[in-house]
Parts: sequence; C-alpha cells; structure tokens
Amino acid sequence: MGMFRVRVRVANGEGEKRSFEDDFWVDTGALYSFVPGERLRAIGLVPHGERRLVFADGRQETRPIGTAVFGIEGIAERIPCPVIFAPPGSQLLLGATALENFGLDADPAQKCLKPVLSLIGGFLGSR
Repeated sequence: MGMFRVRVRVANGEGEKRSFEDDFWVDTGALYSFVPGERLRAIGLVPHGERRLVFADGRQETRPIGTAVFGIEGIAERIPCPVIFAPPGSQLLLGATALENFGLDADPAQKCLKPVLSLIGGFLGSR
C-alpha cells in the first residue's frame, strides 16, 4: 500500500488569517487527524477534551483534542474536523474522521483522494 501526502489548510474557525497550510500524510489507519499542539495553539485553537489513543507501536497515551476547520487542496468545502494536539515534532496526519467528513477515500495506488458516496443508516435509515 502506498503512502502519500495532501496539502491541508488548518484554521481556527475565526477566518483564514488564523491558519496554516502544510502537507499532511493521509493515514486511514488513524481515526483522528494529528497536528503538533504548538501549531494548533499558534492559530488560537484550544483543546475541548481528551482522547485515549493507541499508537502503532502499542503505546497508549491520553492527548488533548480540539476542533479545527480543514480545507483540503482541490476541495472547495471547509469543514470542522476533530484534531489531536500531538507532541512537538510529530508528523502531520490526515485521519479517517476528516476523510469521512469530506466524503473522501484514499486511493494509495493512484496516490490521491477520491469522492465516495456517503451512506446514511442501514435498512431503517432508508425508510
């Protein structure tokens, strides 16, 4: 499976002036997006809770979580997404929750994001 990056703008919801743009690794194995906390705090974001996380190496850790407005290059929408306040020096990761919020799926062979149809409910949701 191929890894690839996409350009993401992260804003605090008060406008584009309080934002940054960078390349994020697309990580469908990560539930939440992951951004060093100092970068989020620099644009005025504050955590609103905590999440217990399990890392790929088996470590468990509790980290702060907040909400940022994400914009993905090539997508017109700007959508609020949960984001983990990661330790300094951490990789920027675009997680599965953000991809679902945007209605996107990762195509590792083509190294791109593709739109998908969103499912609403199951049998009961279709009545």
